Order: sequence, then C-alpha cells, then structure tokens
Amino acid sequence: MSTSVTIQQAMDSRMSARAFTQQAVSKETITDILQMSARAPSGTNTQPWKVYVLQGESRNSLADKVCAAHDEIRAHPEKAADYREAYDYYPEKWVSPYIDRRRENGWSLYGLLGIGKADKDKMHLQHQRNYKFFDAPVGLMFTLDTVMGRGSLLDYGMFLQNIMLAARAHGLHTCPQAAWNGFANIILPHIGAGADEMLVCGMALGYADDSDIANTLRTPRETVASFTHWLG
Repeated sequence: MSTSVTIQQAMDSRMSARAFTQQAVSKETITDILQMSARAPSGTNTQPWKVYVLQGESRNSLADKVCAAHDEIRAHPEKAADYREAYDYYPEKWVSPYIDRRRENGWSLYGLLGIGKADKDKMHLQHQRNYKFFDAPVGLMFTLDTVMGRGSLLDYGMFLQNIMLAARAHGLHTCPQAAWNGFANIILPHIGAGADEMLVCGMALGYADDSDIANTLRTPRETVASFTHWLG
C-alpha cells in the first residue's frame, strides 16, 4: 500500500494487529505519520497530544519492566493496587450489549490462538504480548497534561485515528493499547514525562506479520440502522 491509498481503503483495512515483523520503520516515516496526524481537530486548536516514540533499547527495557510487573501481579494479586489508571477507560459495571461485544472479541481471538477458558497460563502470556508491543519495532506512548479537561480525550481520539489511518497509507499497521494504562507509574518516568502528564494509551506500530493467525481476526461492526436515529 502506498501514500496514494484512498481514505476509504485505509479505514477498511485498518485493524488492531497483534503480531508484527521485525522490519524497521524509519524515523522519516514515523515523522511523516505524526505530521499528517497533527491536522486532527481539537477544541479551540489546543492540540493537547504529546507523543513519545520508543525504539531499540528504550522499547525493549520498558517491555521488560512492565512484563516483570505483570508477572508480579499474577503471583501476588494484592500488588494490583500499586498500578492504577489515571482515568477509567472501561466502565466499572459492564452491561449488554457492550459486555457481549467484549466477550465476543476476546473469545474470537483466543479461539484462533487455541486458548481455552481454563488455559490461565496461555491467557497470561497472550495478555503480556501487549507489553511487548506484539513484537512491533516501534512503540508509541501518548500523554496529556493533567490541567486539560475531559474534552481533550475526545481530541486525542481523533488524533489517534489519524495516526492509524496515516500508518495504513505507508503500508504499516497499528494496535492501539489501553493495556499499558495501569502501569503509568513505570512508563512515565521511563519516557521522561513531566510530573503534570498522564498516560492516555500506548500504540504498537510496524509491519503486520501476515503469516500469524492472530492477524486473520476481522472484528464485526454494527449496522448503521442499529446505532442511528433518523429525525425529520
């Protein structure tokens, strides 16, 4: 796919890739993606996003730190209290139809990977793939100044979507990841973020491994009729 890809093609081909090759992504390509994405709208043009690009040792050492913490929580569940998100990404109480879609998504992936409901060890290792950026050579961390309001998260969503679509224009794939959020107290010092910054999410960026079965998952979408109310 080249930079001549249409917006429709980029939107339709975008997916959350969960396996990447080791093919490097140049600084020039990453810069171009971020520059294109910076045209995202934001309330009164505040442009609240801050981006940290991790490659090489910075990427690998962060993965090691967070994987160790993830293992520690499994061995000592009470340690989970040491790792809290700056904001609630998911609801405190799940209800239908959202819990149903969540379950379908999870078990569709685990089904492809041959992971059953009793396979706790395999589940743990698969979840930990998040903290290795699914082997992508580039990890992105996004932060927001804590002084900003809730609307800046809406602005951020548009910026993140631009990144994912711009990546497709370069033949790259992404995986946006809220899984990192609970480990902000490890991540923020690692990336050199200021004391007034909070972690919004992470993202894996690279070339998708088309030979990996995880990347054959095509998640369903609701029809327009199911979520649209026409008023006349």
